[in-house]
This record gives sequence, C-alpha cells and structure tokens, in this order.
Amino acid sequence: MTLRLVLALSCLLAGPVSAADRLVAAEAGALRAAIAAASPGDVLDLAPGRHDGPVLLDRPVSLLGRAGAVIDGHGKGTVITVTAPDVTIRGLEIVGSGSSHEAIDSGVRLLKGSERAVVEDNRLLGNLVGVDIHGARDAIVRDNVIVGRDDPHMNARGNGVYVWSAPGLLVEGNDISLGRDGIFVNVSDRNTFRNNVMRNLRFAVHYMYAHHSEVTGNVSVGNHLGFALMYSHHVKVQDNLSLGDRDHGVMLNYVNNAEVSGNLVRGAGKCTFIYNAHRNLIHANRFEGCGIGIHFTAGSERNALTSNAFLGNRTQVKYVGSRNVEWSFEGRGNFWSDHPAFDLDGDGTADAPFRPNDLMDHILWSQPAAALLVGSPAVQLIRWSQASFPATLPGGVLDSHPLMAPVEIAVPGRFAAMEAALPPRPKGDDDADALAGH
Repeated sequence: MTLRLVLALSCLLAGPVSAADRLVAAEAGALRAAIAAASPGDVLDLAPGRHDGPVLLDRPVSLLGRAGAVIDGHGKGTVITVTAPDVTIRGLEIVGSGSSHEAIDSGVRLLKGSERAVVEDNRLLGNLVGVDIHGARDAIVRDNVIVGRDDPHMNARGNGVYVWSAPGLLVEGNDISLGRDGIFVNVSDRNTFRNNVMRNLRFAVHYMYAHHSEVTGNVSVGNHLGFALMYSHHVKVQDNLSLGDRDHGVMLNYVNNAEVSGNLVRGAGKCTFIYNAHRNLIHANRFEGCGIGIHFTAGSERNALTSNAFLGNRTQVKYVGSRNVEWSFEGRGNFWSDHPAFDLDGDGTADAPFRPNDLMDHILWSQPAAALLVGSPAVQLIRWSQASFPATLPGGVLDSHPLMAPVEIAVPGRFAAMEAALPPRPKGDDDADALAGH
C-alpha cells in the first residue's frame, strides 16, 4: 500500500507531460517517423529542404516550416491529410499532389474530425486542389498563396479551396490563381470568405447550397466569372471587387434573402445577372463599363434595389416583362449615367422618373433579327412616340426617384494595376457564358 501511495503521489507531483518542440531533418522518412513518434500538442519544426509526403496527421500536432522547407507528395494522393483536431500547418511549401478528381487529391485535406484546424502562411503550388475542407468544423485557411495547375482544359483542373460540409469555416487573405475555381463551396453553412484575391480562374467564388454565410472584401481580376452565388439564402455579399471579369461580375441564381452591397463590378460582359432570386436587398453597388449593367429575369420578385450606380454600361438594364418593376426604396432610387436629370429642389434626387428600357429594347431582345432596322425611320418614330407619350411604354423597370450622384468605390492601386494589365477583351464577346458547361 505504501509503494502504491508513493507512486500515485509521484504522478500527481510530476503533472502532465509538456509538449515537445522537435526539429525534423530533411531526410528520407524523417517526417513520417517524427509524426509517428509525436505526442498530442507537439510542434514539428521542419528544417529547410525537401521532406517526403504524403503524410497523415492523426493527432493534434503542429507542422511549422523554416524558410525553404518543402513537403513533396511525389504525385501520389494528398500531400497532407488531417483527421485530428487542433492541427496547425504553417510556413511550408506544399507540392506534388496526385491528379485524381474522384479522390480530391490536394495539397492539404481536412477531413471529418479535424476540428479547429489552421492552415496559414503556406505556399501550395501545382497541386490538383490547394486546400480541401471536407467535413471539418471551425477550420481556418488564412494568408496562403495557392497556385493551381494550368492544364489546357480549365474544367480538368482542380479548385484552389474546395469546401463541403464545413460549418464555421473562415477562408481569409489567400492569394489564389490558376486552377478551375478559386473557392468552390457545395453544401456548407455559416462560412466566411473574406479578403481573398483570385486571378486566372473560371469562377473566383462558386457557391451553392451554402446558407447564412458571407462573401466580403474579396477581389476577382480577369476571371471568366467573378462571384457566382447559387441556391442559397441569408448570405451577405459585401465590398467585393470584380475587375475585368469576362462574363459576369456577380450572379444571383436562386438566391433569396441576401444582402448585396458595396460591390464594384467593372468591365464585365454582364455586371450582374439576377435569375429567379427573391427578397434580396441590393444597394450601394457600382456597376460600370459592362456590356449589360443588370440582366434581370425569370420572375425574380420582391427585390429592393436602391442607391446603386449604373455608369457607362452599353445596356444599363436588360429586363423583358409586362409588369412594372419599381427600382427605388423608401424614396431613394439609383444613379443612371444616361439619365439627363434635373434636381431643381436640390434634394439629391432627380425631378423625373427614369425607365432604362423602351419598347424597341424588348423587340430587339426577343427578335434579334430586328437589329437590322435600328437606324430606320420607323424605329426612330417609335422611340420618339414613347418619349412623348409615356402611356405607350410597356412594363419594365421604373426608377421613380433616380439619384443625381453615383456611389464611389475606391480600387486600391495594387488591384488597379492588375486590371490595367489584363489583355483586351475579344470584340463581340459580351455574351460569352462561363455557365454553358456548368
């Protein structure tokens, strides 16, 4: 009994074993051996040089890379797979994943059980998928550089960040280029995608069945489509930049009860496409220099559009319908660069309402062959008649309280330089559609 008591007291006095900080040499098999020998909470400090992957982190440890530390998967599967909670992966260059879409071969893969994982300050280069968050809760993917592949066929590439069923996820401050989509989300609620920069991609953000989430402060430059939000409700899309995206800047497809505000879309085929989207608040956005400012279709109802600016779009609004749709809210409409407005009382609101489309617009959209008659006296007579007798106007968008000044949204110099460096758009490319093969 005395011996047992002494042993018990010794254990209590010793307390828990403290986590170890282990230096891992860049030698064959050293990283796998270090992981196998690690205890929960250990820090594995990877020396400069090439470390062999793939590896599995099945216990809560930290992989920290010194300058020049590389983990290479040698083209087999996922380079780093995580199944344990509270894992940190920081400061590494991660290369050499496999090429299986079915297995989602990735630079880093966070699976169910890897709650609160942190993947930050890494360089993930040339992997099929950069970071895959597949069932992990409350993970953080932050401040990484993710460069995907440049296979000739864009749809054969992988995504920069792939998200499935990862509630509480934060994806922030990443620089993502090449590959297929920058951030691809499918069935995942309560996520935050903030301050990421995305270039040379199909979609910057491709987002489906992801409710109660936010997409804020992101920058899309020169992608086929900027922010494609689909089949989701109660999302916030705020303060994003779409600069020179080829097809659409922002797309709302079956999106309901969203707030879309403070976004700048400039130079796209369509600044915004709204399809079967209801009860959304769309305000204080700037749509500039696009082929179409907003394409509004498929019975979208009870949306409030106010304080937006439509500047220099070839067609400000494309809407075909027999109903009048009011685009002002609580006495405040939008700014239209082609509205020759007066404000005699100086309240900041034009004295006359504005209709961005007329009957000839409707005819031209439904009967493209009629474009041959645009310059004819008959077409000019119809437009004069509508301007002189507003009762002849068809249903469509009406702004009863247009604004006299546009909302201003600044573009930081770094992103303006990226936009200026884009190659010119091919002529006649306004109607190109990145969704054709979706």
